[in-house]
Amino acid sequence: MTAGGPVQDRPEVRIDRSDVGRRVSVRRLSEFVDGRPVFRDSIGVLTSWDDHGLTVVPRTGEPVAFAEKLLVAGKVVPLFPARRAPLPAAGPIELQRTAARGWPAVEQEPLGEWTLRASAGFTRRANSVQALGDPGLPTADALAAVRAWYAARGLPAHVEVVEPGAPQDLRAELDRLGAGHAPTLVRTVPLAGLARAGSGHDRVRLSRTADAAWLSLYRRVTGDPALEEAASRVLHGGPSVWFATVPGAPGQPPLAIGRCVVDGPWAGFGAVEVAPRARRAGLATAVMAVLASRAAEEGAAGGYLQVEADNTGAIALYDGLGFTTSHTYHYTLLPEGRHHPSE
Repeated sequence: MTAGGPVQDRPEVRIDRSDVGRRVSVRRLSEFVDGRPVFRDSIGVLTSWDDHGLTVVPRTGEPVAFAEKLLVAGKVVPLFPARRAPLPAAGPIELQRTAARGWPAVEQEPLGEWTLRASAGFTRRANSVQALGDPGLPTADALAAVRAWYAARGLPAHVEVVEPGAPQDLRAELDRLGAGHAPTLVRTVPLAGLARAGSGHDRVRLSRTADAAWLSLYRRVTGDPALEEAASRVLHGGPSVWFATVPGAPGQPPLAIGRCVVDGPWAGFGAVEVAPRARRAGLATAVMAVLASRAAEEGAAGGYLQVEADNTGAIALYDGLGFTTSHTYHYTLLPEGRHHPSE
């Protein structure tokens, strides 16, 4: 027994290439044992379907790839039914370190327990020193080293200050230097409720990569080759990264996008953008719900995001989705000029 002729002639195959990016159930011919066919079933995201075959990513994250001729049955299935569970236990330090893994800088270097991060200027998060713990130097000396490290790369010296977590005298030393502070909120939510939010989930497609269409709606695209290369490396970095897209009309850019990175019990959300012509239609909620469902399928129970404290529009959206504030941290720009380290 074989899978038969063209896939469109197989009545149990109720999916086609337009379903790439959706959650599906597929059955494939795996092998013959003693002349009898053996079939394998997989449920997961259909991430590709081309002349080389199909690829499905199940909850384990290990892709299952096979030739189209082996496809016996297939159908679109509902989003993963995320079970209600409390938020994972995590304080500010653990959440900040989790977020750093989910948005990994191109270049990283330790300074004691601090982490220097640089990515050609792509986002402050990937171009700031994460000042958690002991830098192994007096605070003034550590900040002088930070300034020199970023100056050598032609970048401003940003410091990520988390309280508690940073040295007790760091904020006072930054104030003495005349540094300004830009507050950012870290907000969290149980995934089960988020995965059920809104409607229009069938319009969202998932992918492991940010393609040209996704990037066309991403506000941080600049056309600078060095910056774009750094952006691609940061965006695709992290333990298990997913990109969501709500496609536009044929030949048109997407209506909405988003990104999620799954790291154990946590899922980090970011890059949620909606085209101006498609706003107030619930697309941001649909994107986040589908990403949350996939994260829950991989075992995550809590979601987090980082939003600037003055971004009232985004905060209102997240309030409606059940996010609450875990803690606040600050990005601080070290003033230029010479400052004497401690003796």
